[in-house]
Amino acid sequence: MDSTLSHEGADAPLPDDRSLPAVLVGDGRPLLGLFAVGLALAGFFAWFLSAVGDALPHELRFLGMTLDELHRLAGGRVADFMTHDRVAFGGTLIAMAILYLWLIAVPLGRGERWAWWVIAATGSFGFASFVAYVGSGYLDSWHLTAATCLLAVFLPGLAISRRRLVDGPRDERRGSQAWPSWRTIDGLGRRLVVLTGVGMVVAGTTILALGSIVVFVPQDLIYIGFDRAALDALNPHLVPLISHDRTGFGGGVATIGLLILGCLRWGTWSRSLWQALAAAGTLGFGAAIGIHGIVGYLDATHVGPAVAGALVFACGMILAQPRRRTAVSLEPPTSAQMIPASAGGSSPIVSARTQPADDPWNRDRSTAG
Repeated sequence: MDSTLSHEGADAPLPDDRSLPAVLVGDGRPLLGLFAVGLALAGFFAWFLSAVGDALPHELRFLGMTLDELHRLAGGRVADFMTHDRVAFGGTLIAMAILYLWLIAVPLGRGERWAWWVIAATGSFGFASFVAYVGSGYLDSWHLTAATCLLAVFLPGLAISRRRLVDGPRDERRGSQAWPSWRTIDGLGRRLVVLTGVGMVVAGTTILALGSIVVFVPQDLIYIGFDRAALDALNPHLVPLISHDRTGFGGGVATIGLLILGCLRWGTWSRSLWQALAAAGTLGFGAAIGIHGIVGYLDATHVGPAVAGALVFACGMILAQPRRRTAVSLEPPTSAQMIPASAGGSSPIVSARTQPADDPWNRDRSTAG
């Protein structure tokens, strides 16, 4: 026997004997990624329906009305109000999908346990908010089917990915990282983003509660031009349908807030995280605020909080951009940092106090160079 052939055969890699489902499922992340993509597709579908001014067939059957009859209610204000809820809800779904995709691809891809727990906790909260729809008196069969399909990939993805998590030091598994001081520009920026996340959790849970109980705030009824009793008189199924959309939007806003807080608390601040947050915030806030201008719902007390939240978020993201290699301190300089006056007698110049920014992306890039 040829010894060379025998040696080469011994070093040849073993054939991949996994089944096709095992290859496709992998470490569970493809299933979780499918869940995130499904959320995004649902959000784009909500935007599409709103753009063409259409309603789902089962919604019209529930109302017992044609599409033209729905658009004639209150001079079109009822249909516009429903569109405003639907566009905002679609934006939350797309924003959620972006943050989930980052969690799945980056920290979960490294086996960090905190990412698995954030996905599990926020996903469970989002699915649990579906229970609020039951109290509205309207059960959306399409929504129920979509939620069931998403749950069918979410739960197995969680179970499989949990078995592949890396066992390491506790701090490493949790992804904990020291933050720069709030007196630095980077530190201030991140804390403004955290403030936005807290505000979204509070606002989302409030909308979820109000949407399932009272449904409307006074500004809503002023915009529509009818009170709750008048809307019930027009069509007793109208308010339950609107309540369904409101609770869905509230649950989505609260979920995004929890995702932001989780990513910032345990995640490593990096270029990819910044970009994921920027994309999610732009689409989420852009849809929620922009649709108000399109439908003419411009009450300052209603739109103002969302605009304020968007401004705080934008300021935080601009300040916390990871491309900076130094973080400028906001503390007043000490006398030791004053440059002596020039010979010509001009006033002393204050030198900028800088310190290395806590930016792993910049660290990695400089190391690679």
